Amino acid sequence: MIEELPLWLVEGQPYIHYRKGSLVMYALKDYVGEKPLNEALARYVADFKFQGPPYTTSRDFLAYIGETVPEDQRAILDDLFREITLYENRAHEAKWKRRGDGKYVVRLEVESRKYRADGQGEESEVSIDDWIDVGVFGEPGDGDPPEGKVLVLEKRHFVDAEGVIELVVDEEPRRAGIDPFNKLVDRNPENNLTAVSES
Repeated sequence: MIEELPLWLVEGQPYIHYRKGSLVMYALKDYVGEKPLNEALARYVADFKFQGPPYTTSRDFLAYIGETVPEDQRAILDDLFREITLYENRAHEAKWKRRGDGKYVVRLEVESRKYRADGQGEESEVSIDDWIDVGVFGEPGDGDPPEGKVLVLEKRHFVDAEGVIELVVDEEPRRAGIDPFNKLVDRNPENNLTAVSES
């Protein structure tokens, strides 16, 4: 068995390069924005194109990418590239109530746990201090994602493993959850969303 390595050290494991690598770049784009990330990638390519030995490394790559990440969020580079980080995000229950102004208040009970794994797959839980998407979805229409019409999608700061979140939407909600588009490497991505019922 080949030991799994963090993404920035991986060689000869294309299933990690292409599968995890694409997910990680998608998550990074979401955290820092497409334009800053593209600009950093363009600078990296311009500075190292046609380079002779010694060749550029992932350390150089991360230095350029790191310029796009706000100082207080640099730990995301460790989670995505330097460590083997897994999440257990779960939506337990969601209820809605209609307000007098016609809007809907969704009360969402969630759990978010974070783990670090070694190359042999041994996992240990670490404290969470992460900004993670939470969302509420309505009845799907043409062109909507499979989750449904996006009524609200925003990042919330998680420092506790379990919590209750309230979100306000304009239409009757159908589903709600945490990391609903599975941008993070999740141990069980199937339980990130739950049906919303009237309270």
